Amino acid sequence: MATLTTFLTEAGLTMTCCEGWTSCNGFSLLVLLLLGVVLNAIPLIVNLMEKDQFSQNPISCFEWWFPGIIGAGLMVIPATTMSLAARKRACCNHRTGMFLSSLFSVITIIGAGYCIAISTLALLEGPLMCNSQVNSTANCKFSLTNVSYIHPESFDLQWFFNDSCVPPTGFSSPTSNDITASGWRAASLHFNSEENKHRLIHFSVFVGLLLVGILELLFGLSQIVIGFLGCLCGVSKRRSRIV
Repeated sequence: MATLTTFLTEAGLTMTCCEGWTSCNGFSLLVLLLLGVVLNAIPLIVNLMEKDQFSQNPISCFEWWFPGIIGAGLMVIPATTMSLAARKRACCNHRTGMFLSSLFSVITIIGAGYCIAISTLALLEGPLMCNSQVNSTANCKFSLTNVSYIHPESFDLQWFFNDSCVPPTGFSSPTSNDITASGWRAASLHFNSEENKHRLIHFSVFVGLLLVGILELLFGLSQIVIGFLGCLCGVSKRRSRIV
């Protein structure tokens, strides 16, 4: 009898923990979803306010791949909705709801991976102004083939830490001391020029999207585990109908 009581108590704790963590995941994913959409929209809105059009003179090409709107946004909606619906006393608080929350989290992981890949590539390349004298979408190449060329040693963000990301004629590669010195000067960047504004917006947006993607990836992985545990152990509040 004591063993049975202990088992039921542990099972009840597992059910409660699964439901509580599912609720936490759902609300966390909702916040990250909204944050990803807002971050992705910032360079688009800034460009619209300045140029009164979306398609010309973007800050970079990468906001047009919609890593925050699609990857960290739309692809996270199914798991977010089901996680919130599967929490305790919600409409889908049963084994099937927990299983679906786990299944839909796979889509979240794919979307988060897309957001991370695009954000990483954007931070490596820098804004469009730093790569071409002609700041136009005509120079944008919408392809993910460059992702395979990402190397840790190239992740030095020279386009952000240097005084200027547009190399003058006869430009030579800076030494490590130059990069360190210019790194201190980068803290004083402000909107005193078009170039600095583009660099600050690009850096802030894609660092934010990178963090959003990493957090969504972690929450998605945790929900897969919690969802399966909830499906196996059941929920703390049984319903009269069979689910």
